[in-house]
Amino acid sequence: MKNPFAIALVSALITAGALKAAPAFAETPAAPQTFVSYVQTADLDLSSEGGQRTLDHRLAQAAREVCGDPSDVDLVGQNKARECRKDAVENASAKREAVLAAAKRGAVIAITASR
Repeated sequence: MKNPFAIALVSALITAGALKAAPAFAETPAAPQTFVSYVQTADLDLSSEGGQRTLDHRLAQAAREVCGDPSDVDLVGQNKARECRKDAVENASAKREAVLAAAKRGAVIAITASR
């Protein structure tokens, strides 16, 4: 007959080994990809309020494109996308000011986001 203590000890060692090995089987997270969207400005009159509003609308649309559109039921994804859009528009604001200064040349703004 087998010793119950030995069976329990072996079982505990196997369980501990499996728990220690679990992180080795975990999948490493993929490196974030960078997405880019170019916002054309040549057709806008950036000296007018309407042209600047259109530019702001295009920047917001480009931020939605580069940050993706998660499912309505994915609350974590929704929050990440919202934060990504906010960061993308903030990063583009300096470029926006430069484009307004160079409005007569028809500059292009690149919106980027890593996700």
